Amino acid sequence: MTRIERITEMERCLDVSRAAVDKLMEAFDAYEAVQKDFLKLSDYYGSTAWMRDYEADEAGKLPADLKRGVLSEDAVYDLLEDNHELAVRMLKTITKALENQSL
Repeated sequence: MTRIERITEMERCLDVSRAAVDKLMEAFDAYEAVQKDFLKLSDYYGSTAWMRDYEADEAGKLPADLKRGVLSEDAVYDLLEDNHELAVRMLKTITKALENQSL
C-alpha cells in the first residue's frame, strides 16, 4: 500500500467513524430522554391499572378510535425485551471498545 493509499484509507476510516459516532450520540441522547417514559410504561405494564384497562378494552368499553397498542400484550413486552437485548449489546460493545482503545 502506498502512502497516498494509506492516507486515503485512513481518511475514509475517519469519515465513516465520525459519522457513526455522531449518529450514535444523537440516538443515545434520544434514548436517554425517554427513560422516564420507558420506566412509567414498564411500571404500568402488568399493573392492576393495566389489567383493568385491558379488561375494559376486551369488554368493548373503550372508544373504537382510541389508539391502544399499549394494551396489546405483545407490544409492551416486545419493547421491554428489545430494550434488555439492546442494553446487553451496548454493554458488550462498550466493554470491547474500552478494552481495545488506547488514548
